[in-house]
Amino acid sequence: MSADVAIIDSGGANLASLRYALERLGTRAVVSSDATLIGNARRVLLPGVGAAADAMARLRQRGLDRVIRQLRAPLLGICLGMQLLFEHSAEGNTSCLGLIPGRIERLRAAPGLPVPHMGWNTLEIEQPDPLLEGIHNEDYLYFVHSYAADAATPLTLASVRYGPKLCAAVRRDNFCGVQFHPERSSTVGAQLLRNFLALPCN
Repeated sequence: MSADVAIIDSGGANLASLRYALERLGTRAVVSSDATLIGNARRVLLPGVGAAADAMARLRQRGLDRVIRQLRAPLLGICLGMQLLFEHSAEGNTSCLGLIPGRIERLRAAPGLPVPHMGWNTLEIEQPDPLLEGIHNEDYLYFVHSYAADAATPLTLASVRYGPKLCAAVRRDNFCGVQFHPERSSTVGAQLLRNFLALPCN
């Protein structure tokens, strides 16, 4: 069995909304934890909500950590899914997939900046990339997270300010990630998903 688009079943509550967002773009996606199906898919999405340690444990239990690292197809990590692409998360002192250099740290609460960072915020484009085609500075996207990567990584495509500058979108070769939820981000989020679906498959 093969799929054009596979959504990795990470146990998150946003699986259905992500699948519906893709269907609105005319793309049918299969939600699966089957390693063979995911390994053969033309495009893969790694969503995630909850704790990094639990998510990595589920991936390892199913052998999906190895499958993900070997993918040549475009992969998009969303929210926690993006964080898992990095080397390490301070959440539970968790070793992650190690596909993107850097660490995920907990956000620091400050007056007017509660944790989690929840709601609409604007992007700042750091470098052009096909993943961000048609998306501009000051476009609003929807965020829900308590941990993030620093925007200083040279692989950052877009940043968001919530106190310090945080990484909002990142890419290394075929591995892409966004800290926001495109499936909940109206027309701008739909454009991001459309761009991902247009990335060439290896």
